[in-house]
Amino acid sequence: MAAPENNAKSVRKDCTGCCTRLADFGVKLGDAQILSGINLHSHCGELTAIIGPNGGGKTTLFRAMLGEVPHAGELLFTHADGAKAFGVPRIGYVPQKLELDRTSPISVLDLFAAAISRRPLWLGRGLRIRNEARKALSMAEAEQLLENKLAHLSCGQLQRVLLALALVPMPDILLLDEPVAGVDRAGIAMFYRTVSRLRRDYDISILLISHDLSEVALVADRIVFLNHTILANGMPQEVLSSACVREAFGMDAFLAAKEAPVPRTEDRTNHHLAAILHVSGEACKCGKKHGGNAE
Repeated sequence: MAAPENNAKSVRKDCTGCCTRLADFGVKLGDAQILSGINLHSHCGELTAIIGPNGGGKTTLFRAMLGEVPHAGELLFTHADGAKAFGVPRIGYVPQKLELDRTSPISVLDLFAAAISRRPLWLGRGLRIRNEARKALSMAEAEQLLENKLAHLSCGQLQRVLLALALVPMPDILLLDEPVAGVDRAGIAMFYRTVSRLRRDYDISILLISHDLSEVALVADRIVFLNHTILANGMPQEVLSSACVREAFGMDAFLAAKEAPVPRTEDRTNHHLAAILHVSGEACKCGKKHGGNAE
């Protein structure tokens, strides 16, 4: 779901210089240091996958970015050369799941009306709300679900609806917290195809939490291994083959990902395959390399 609108500008098509930066980011809850020393940046149109063991702080990182838990450090949305600052980014968020009352009569349209309008539902839903909902759903390949009851949606359909809701208003950065957990293979392929198209067409910066290494090896431009701090950060092959990932998962995750059967889907583009095979620490648009826990 999209965070409240702030002074950040809308996503710009064909943008080549916008960058979301986390600087010395950290989270401490009580006496427990959950995250520390997080320095990360993600450019527009870039998909960064975040992997790591359970309890390593991945979801806490997203909650801190959303303002749900206090944090140290800064979250900034800037031009890559640092010459122009846009302030705090507009953030869209898709949770791992949404707990639903299966007896509830609430529809997809009702969900959009409640989220993007201050008008009570019992007063009806205006044409503007319907049009905005239909437009967002069409971007997530879910326009046909507009009148469906939420309780009747499959896991994959519900996640596409939540993705559509996160696009209102259009975010600068999109946070996906294990968005395909419990979704079947066809639904996973459709979801990632949609996400790939959105980042390409709207230059959205995407952070994706996932435990599916074979999928992230194919769709991510960059992978971050997070275990309370960033232990590896770079191209998919170098991170999945790193010593810290081998220690955490008990295997060479890159080799395991290559050997996993992958269905043929439209989102397996040459761009993604090149990301897997590229082993050098290529500099990003701001001229800095992405290796390690540094910007």
